[in-house]
This record gives sequence, structure tokens and C-alpha cells, in this order.
Amino acid sequence: MKKYIYSIAAFAVCSMLTLSSCTNLDEQVYSEVTEESFIPTEQDAAALLASAYSPLTYIFDWQGLFDLQEEPGDCVITPTRPNGWDDGGTYRRMHQHGWDSEEWQPWNTYLTPYEGINSANRVLDQVESGDLPVGDLYDSMVAELRAIRALWYSILLDTHGNVPLVTKWSDEIPTQASRQEIYNFVVSELTSVMDNLSKENDGTTYGRMNYWAAQACLMRVYLNAEEYVGQAHWQDALNCANTIINSGKFSLCPDYRSIFSYDNEGNEEIIFAVPYDRLYSGFHQQHKWYPPKARQSSLFQPSDYFWGGSCANPQFINAYEEGDGRLADTWLMGVQIAPADDPEGLGWECINYLPSLTCFNEAGENHTNINWGYRVWKYAPDPATANGAWGNDFPYFRYTEALYTKAECLLRLGQNEQEAADIVSQVRARSFDDPAKAKVTVDDLKANTRIKYGLLDWDNNIVPGTEPTQPVQFGGMYDEWAIEFACEAQRRIQMIRFGTYSTYNWFNHDINLYNVKDGHTKIFPIPLEELQTNPNLKQNPGY
Repeated sequence: MKKYIYSIAAFAVCSMLTLSSCTNLDEQVYSEVTEESFIPTEQDAAALLASAYSPLTYIFDWQGLFDLQEEPGDCVITPTRPNGWDDGGTYRRMHQHGWDSEEWQPWNTYLTPYEGINSANRVLDQVESGDLPVGDLYDSMVAELRAIRALWYSILLDTHGNVPLVTKWSDEIPTQASRQEIYNFVVSELTSVMDNLSKENDGTTYGRMNYWAAQACLMRVYLNAEEYVGQAHWQDALNCANTIINSGKFSLCPDYRSIFSYDNEGNEEIIFAVPYDRLYSGFHQQHKWYPPKARQSSLFQPSDYFWGGSCANPQFINAYEEGDGRLADTWLMGVQIAPADDPEGLGWECINYLPSLTCFNEAGENHTNINWGYRVWKYAPDPATANGAWGNDFPYFRYTEALYTKAECLLRLGQNEQEAADIVSQVRARSFDDPAKAKVTVDDLKANTRIKYGLLDWDNNIVPGTEPTQPVQFGGMYDEWAIEFACEAQRRIQMIRFGTYSTYNWFNHDINLYNVKDGHTKIFPIPLEELQTNPNLKQNPGY
């Protein structure tokens, strides 16, 4: 099924700038789209659009958008390990918010969207000028190209804020737009093209910006509008959420773990996915980052190996409630290999403990250990065919996000608060064996967060005086976002929206270090090389 529903994936591989050829002989590849070489039909539309989508297959990869959204937050930590992972201090700076304009992660996530934007602009110019006649496909193709371009700009709106707004294929040096202007553009584009986007939710629209994906993108932008432009748009976000919920096109998947599995294509909960295929587009290697290479055999026998890096912040793990199945569905924990089964006689047990980012004590002794920290296991690969390629489709937007957006907006607007509690209870019910434990009240959602914030010492005790002085408003709702969407490249913006990102300490993240308290790290710096090559650009404040 996957090869059909995402024929765009095979074309995307061929169109990527980093590849010079494509060996899929079942598909005809067009290196240039011209009237003479290609007259499109409905089935061929995906090929024309592929180059605008293809960067999605690697924006989440090594030091990309996933790291950028998760590493600065309170969930994922990448400490120094026996096998390395210091990477010149990159991950320490991401945790402590000490990055600069030369850091790889913010740079990668700045440049990759422009690959998609430039490709969308190129094909748009061809279609709109008539150089590429598409007949009856004109309105739908133009709408979809503008929608995927808006998705790319929604990423830049969130991560870098003040960026060039480029809407034409041109060699002119672009000028910089304000975050307000980027926000206005994204909202205007999505609302303008909505009626010309397909409302189908099947194999023909899977992994593409149809009506529902555009509604989800607009919903997320509205939900975070107060941060982006200083004005809340809770009602607008609620309206988008209701449109998705009331459509009947999506439903809660009864099995939480299957949403993220290696065969999750077409899952009833996924609104928009970034499709991966081990043969055609398995560029993502998320599953390799966590379990240690030397301790892999208890999980399965892969033809490749693991890298043993990132793990969970113990404070985050301790916030899970007893009986919440999402803990085991998200994290690898406990005994994986007994010493007797290990050739080295060491065994491997994932322990919810991590002494520090560097694991060097005050005497300068290195105490790194591969066992420390629960590992991300939300996206487990196929044990029968596991290799360096990734086959799990990444659920960029899913139905639960619409449900939780509705619940949060109802709370913030003071409307139908009991309905908000009922929605959250409904989602939790699939992950709790005890229905009573799954149920939450309005007071629960309005209570303070369960996450025990503050800097941690070597024994994972909170350092006195580093705890927050103010509770999190709607802390129960905050916790639900954290647990439900752990390791889905959303934690940073959740924390910003609820006001903890620049004001709370956690693990080794000290807000007094790097002047984090001034809030400048809520957006990332414009890459230094871009500033040097484009005199029209100014650096973001604080860098």
C-alpha cells in the first residue's frame, strides 16, 4: 500500500538535490517539467509537486527539526556517552540554550524549508505563467503548492520568526519580513486556498496538503499566535479544531503505539504524515539514536546498528501517572539484557537516572554509562527488516492534536470547561486499564504541573532555590500535551505557549546561564552565513 499512497515518495527521492540518480525503474522520472516532455494527468500531479514536499523527508533527520524542537525542552536530553555524543558541545548548548548563529541545528532548520519553498515557487511560476499547462488541474495544483509553501513558512514562523518572504522563483536577493508579516502570510495563504484543496482522506491525498492538513496547520498557527504576534487567537484555533473533529474523517486510534509503528500508513488518527519507506525514502534514522550499539540484541537482530545517544530527562519520566500506558509505549526502560546473556557480562538495563550533561563529577572523573536514561522507543522499527533506513511515517498532524487544541482553547476561553475535561479523559482512556484513573476533572486540568522543575544535582535531587516560584496555568493540560505528544517535535512550542521555556529550570538548564530569562532563545538566530551573503538581513534580537 505504501508505494501507491505515496508515489510522491519515489519522485521525491529523485528530485532531491543531494542525489544524482534514481534506480526505481517502475516510475518515469522527469528532471525538468516542460510542456514538451510532460502533460500531466490527475495521477501525475504528485510527481509535479514532489520537489516541494521532498525536503520533509530529511528536515527531521540528524540535527534537524526534531532535535531543534526537543533538545531545548524538558523531555529529551543528549548527554556525553562513552561512545561520544559531545559533538563539540552542540547538545549541551541546545539543552542550556547557549547556541549561536553558527550552530548546526538552527541552521539546518532554516535552510531546509527554503528548499521546499523555492521548489514550490518554481512550479507555481511555471503553472501560473502557462509554461506548464495543467488544464483542469490548475486550481487544485496551485492551491496545494501554496498550501505546502505555507506549511514551510509555518515552520520558519515558529523557529526563526523574522525571515525572507519569497513568493516568486527569482535570483534577486530577498528582503527580510517581520514575524508578523510571516504570520499574516501563512494565515492568508491557507485560508485563501482552502476551498480548492481536496477534502478526500484516502490514498490519493495521504502525505499531501489536502483540506484537512491545511486546517490542522492553520489550527497550530492560531494556537500559538499569542507568542508569534502578541495576540491570542484561541477562538480561531477552536474553530479549526471543530472543523476537523466534526468532519468525521478521523478518529482516535484504539492502540496508541500503532500510530507510530513501522506500518502506520493510513492510520485513522493521522491527518498529515511525512511518509517514509525503507526502499524509496527511508532517510530518517530516528530509531538509531537511542539504544546502545553494544546492547542491541535483546530488541531484535538489525542489519545495522544503534548509536546510543539521547534519553529522557528523569524529571519528565517522573511526571507519568501510575497506570499510564504511554510510559511503556514511548520509552525503552528496565532490563533489556541480563548479564548472563551478554557476551561482555555487563547486561543492559535502562535506568531512569542521569547525573549530568557531561557526566563528569567535581573531581573531573568521567562517569558516563550507557545504561543511564530511558530511551525513546516510540518509533520502533520493523524487527524483521530493520536497517539504516526508516519506514515509520512521521505523524506531523494527528487527530488528537485537534482534540487537545479544542480542550485547551475551551479552558482558556472559559467555555464548556467540562467538555474540555471529557475530551482529555476520552484520549487518556485508551492508555489506562483503569477507567477511573483515565478520568480527569476541570480542576485537574487547571492544577499545577506534575513535573518537578528545578536544577538537578548529581543524585537527581532538586537543588534548593532553583524551583519555580509560580505555578503553570492550566498545568494539567500542559502535562497532557507533554505526555501525549512526547518526542513528536512539539515540546519546545508547548513550553513557550505555557510560559515555562524561558522561566523554569530543569536538569542542567539554568535560566541564569546565557541570559535565557530575557526570552531571546524562544526563536533561533539567523545563520551567520546567511547574514554574510545577504545584506538585507538583520540578526534576531539577543544574538
